[in-house]
Amino acid sequence: MRAARMAVLMLAAAATPAAADPFEDFGTAMKYALPLAAAACAADQHRFEDFAVRGLVQTALVWGLKTYFDGTALGTRPSGEGKGFPSGHTAAAFFGAGDLAGKCFPDKAAGGALVYGAAGLTGWSRVSSGEHTPQQALAGAVIGLSFGAASLGIGTDEVGFQWGMRF
Repeated sequence: MRAARMAVLMLAAAATPAAADPFEDFGTAMKYALPLAAAACAADQHRFEDFAVRGLVQTALVWGLKTYFDGTALGTRPSGEGKGFPSGHTAAAFFGAGDLAGKCFPDKAAGGALVYGAAGLTGWSRVSSGEHTPQQALAGAVIGLSFGAASLGIGTDEVGFQWGMRF
């Protein structure tokens, strides 16, 4: 788990441009950092294949929906540009958070609250920056969390769905 924390910190620092909005930069950093930390944990727990397949399917679904709804009111960003539904940044962040909270530290409520909070702030950063509507960010969160909390059983005998933050 130490490697996952170090990866999050290094990626967050490297992904932050100097002259941009810090809140938007945080969201962009978490888009990469949370899934990267979850990937490190998945590799440590010998479940990386399952993690990778879920991540690829989640990404394909997000891009498929962006393409399908492009040119519609639902797919239009606040700026008027297309491919806004769903928020890919939010989906990626919640995918990482769902995996981390449910599988890497399922009985550590503080850890779950931290990663879900970071993912939630990622979604809010997308709305705050004018890149997405709240509905687009919420859809990304639902998609990402669904795939992050799932287990397809690839490489193991277990198929399931685990939420983190048990009390």
